[in-house]
Amino acid sequence: MDFGLTEEQKLIVETTRAFVENELYPHEAEVERTGHLRPELVKEIQAKAMEAGLYAANMPEEVGGAGLDTLSWLLYEKELGKANYALHWTCVARPSNILLAGTEEQRQRYLYPCIRGEKWDCLAMTEPGAGSDLRGMKATAKKDGDAWVLNGTKHFISHADTADFAIVFMASGEEDTPRGPKKLITAFFVDKGTPGFIVRDGYRNVSHRGYTNAILEFDNCRLPESQILGEVHKGFEVANTWLGATRLQVGATCLGRAERALGHAISYAAERKQFGQQIGKFQGVSFKLADMAMELKAANLLTWEAAWKFDNGTVTEADMSMAKLKATEVLAMIADEAIQIHGGMGLMDELPLERIWRDARVERIWEGTSEIQRHIISRELLRAVGG
Repeated sequence: MDFGLTEEQKLIVETTRAFVENELYPHEAEVERTGHLRPELVKEIQAKAMEAGLYAANMPEEVGGAGLDTLSWLLYEKELGKANYALHWTCVARPSNILLAGTEEQRQRYLYPCIRGEKWDCLAMTEPGAGSDLRGMKATAKKDGDAWVLNGTKHFISHADTADFAIVFMASGEEDTPRGPKKLITAFFVDKGTPGFIVRDGYRNVSHRGYTNAILEFDNCRLPESQILGEVHKGFEVANTWLGATRLQVGATCLGRAERALGHAISYAAERKQFGQQIGKFQGVSFKLADMAMELKAANLLTWEAAWKFDNGTVTEADMSMAKLKATEVLAMIADEAIQIHGGMGLMDELPLERIWRDARVERIWEGTSEIQRHIISRELLRAVGG
């Protein structure tokens, strides 16, 4: 593994960083204080992101994306992650890679419009009674003649209120296994406005202001066979094939925020004076900075190694879980210590630290909780010795 960046990767970092600082940072205060992202602002930044070549950059070149390798993509995500989540996620959209699993007809209807910025997608798996245990989902899809009928509820569905369609995972059957019956899952495209499909406001939460969640309700929602993504009963296979790297994406955006918080802490420790000297010269502060920098470097290395392995076809589930786990927990630590170094000023909204601190909390929950990541890591360790 080469630890140096290529000239192209350096350019990606510089371009994305400049865009974030010039086009996203100026609007953070508005979004944080209102909790709302104005549609006209979305369009304005979206157009600038397209002009800069940053929109849908996660997609392959053959479908209109930037064709970035995984490491370059995560370097890009790290820079975007420094800004308010709603701003970078909505305005510099990266359509879900799972759209690549669709047929050509489905790509024409869903994938290409997302890449062109004409449509937005959302993923719907989580239910009120089934979070980490997706096999416990109760929302169902049942065959009825030539159609499938969907019933049930999904919640915590990110930006479903602005999405034009949802990719919904439903229990579509059951199979017997040595451990008992196991639910089979099928993925469907469901367009907003489809009869029997209702999007309701979600919950108010402490993290990521302006980035909404919604509740999706399905009441005898009928869909033709053509709306199935992948194969019947193969929803998990589709998800595992195309969504595996999302843990790395979460990790990368956390690294960006952690770096921003550390930067503020270092600057403040060098500028702020108490008892006649810079506070950074006090061991209580200097040791904090050293630990923050060391932990951030460790999280970076875990994430970049997993990205390198992903591109070389050698990545494991444990590699990605370690990266996500370390990055999210390091962000929490650095955000908290950065506020401690700033004292009371760190909690004021004149600085981004209180926002970074709030936003950090959800990262250890979504895309697999820290407990689930530890389970994946330990399972892989034990399997190697027959456990």
